[in-house]
Amino acid sequence: MVATSGPGRRTVLRGGLTATAVGALGLAANGPAHAAPVRADSPPASGSPLAAPEPRIYTTAEWGARPPNQQIVVLDRVPTYIVVHHTAEPGNSEDYSLEHAMAICRSIQNFHMDGQGWGDSGQQFTNSRGGYILEGRHQSLDVVRGGTQHVQGANVGGRNSEVIGIENEGLYTQVDVPAALWGSLVQLVAWIATQYGRPVTDIMGHRDFNSTECPGDVLYGRLQELRDAVAGALGVAPAGRPSVWPLLRPGSAGPQVRAAQYLLRGRGFSDVPVDGVFGAATKRAVAKLADVHNVEKHTCAAMVRGGTDETGYLGSDIWPLITPEVRAGENADVARAVTTLHRAGADKAHSDGVLTAADWKLLLA
Repeated sequence: MVATSGPGRRTVLRGGLTATAVGALGLAANGPAHAAPVRADSPPASGSPLAAPEPRIYTTAEWGARPPNQQIVVLDRVPTYIVVHHTAEPGNSEDYSLEHAMAICRSIQNFHMDGQGWGDSGQQFTNSRGGYILEGRHQSLDVVRGGTQHVQGANVGGRNSEVIGIENEGLYTQVDVPAALWGSLVQLVAWIATQYGRPVTDIMGHRDFNSTECPGDVLYGRLQELRDAVAGALGVAPAGRPSVWPLLRPGSAGPQVRAAQYLLRGRGFSDVPVDGVFGAATKRAVAKLADVHNVEKHTCAAMVRGGTDETGYLGSDIWPLITPEVRAGENADVARAVTTLHRAGADKAHSDGVLTAADWKLLLA
């Protein structure tokens, strides 16, 4: 992992945010000069020992957003998940200014409205590499302040009524996030969790819902650290890592790929070899399966401009299509997949009855 350099005016040690609530929220007092005083009048979440204050968030009016060209949908319920994204494009800028952060928001909105045909920015909030937090979709800030409703965005395919999304400027497949971005992300997520009363286990990455790289292997690999930091900010006990589906992509290799190949063959893709290598035939089968089941392709690699082609990636929205709820012995391909995964980790346990999604996640972990 290669760490990028952030602005020198704020240094946040990766481990320092998880120690105490004071340590996690101390950024408000010790942060960059641009940070305005945090709000102390936001109502605490029900049952939360400590209400995280609202960080300085720049509104759509402040960054010069275009008016939405479709009605903003406000649902009369809170979102279930707080979802972390990366913008991927235009890459990792070393311009950490507020002006640059605002320009990124305008670029994203233009692409979403003119290129994607959406009514407004897809994400509810944007977090810049300089640590500036900006409102994305109109009305998002005021609605989160209310704590009882949800502005429906367009940032997670098929799940937008359930999620509130945060776009983090940059590409984090190989390099780490700047310290300033990390600090503002902790503050923002802690505040949203407070307002909506969400447990830290509901802090997720985009790839936990769609077959996508987003938010990049490096940032995704720090999500448990983020959950721990937010738990510290809220004064609650850290939570265990949630059970998730793995992401496989062309070029992947190993027992997870071999098991997926058995399961694809069980779905009728007889031309898929069982060699443990995610090659062209496996990619075609996954892409065909996604097409047949109308799986919505939604990748942050295209949030601003172009990006990596993620066609044929096998992730959270594909695994449920190939992992049947059956007894392993009732289906030869399923039995072979289970045996493959047991050999990879002999102590992996599953239920003695029907294999469920939870069992498959455990086997694939």
